[in-house]
Amino acid sequence: MFISKESSAVNLIGAWKDREIRIGEEWIGGHVIVSPNAIIRDWTVDSPAALAVTDLDDALALEPEIVIIGTGAALVLPMSDIVGTLGRQGIGVEVMNTPAACRTYNVLAHELRRVVAALFEPAA
Repeated sequence: MFISKESSAVNLIGAWKDREIRIGEEWIGGHVIVSPNAIIRDWTVDSPAALAVTDLDDALALEPEIVIIGTGAALVLPMSDIVGTLGRQGIGVEVMNTPAACRTYNVLAHELRRVVAALFEPAA
């Protein structure tokens, strides 16, 4: 599905399909972390349900004000207290399926917010 045709100086998510996300003009497979200024490919995590705060270290190194976690094709709430832990650090957290996370990330990136999306690969 295509969600954005605009060009921009920041990393925007233009589309997704089974196991891939298009950031700019590049199709990226696997799990990925994206911010307006950085792309971390091959994010090594087990599953959305087993996600721990330490799995987000690369995302947190980008100094976000909000982290969006895309859990794949379906919404899966993480087992650990990620929302509470990051909230105590002043970082907002939203958890949603990956397609919704892509759309939300783009809106916040367009608003020039310090957003990072940690995305499990979408599946069709």
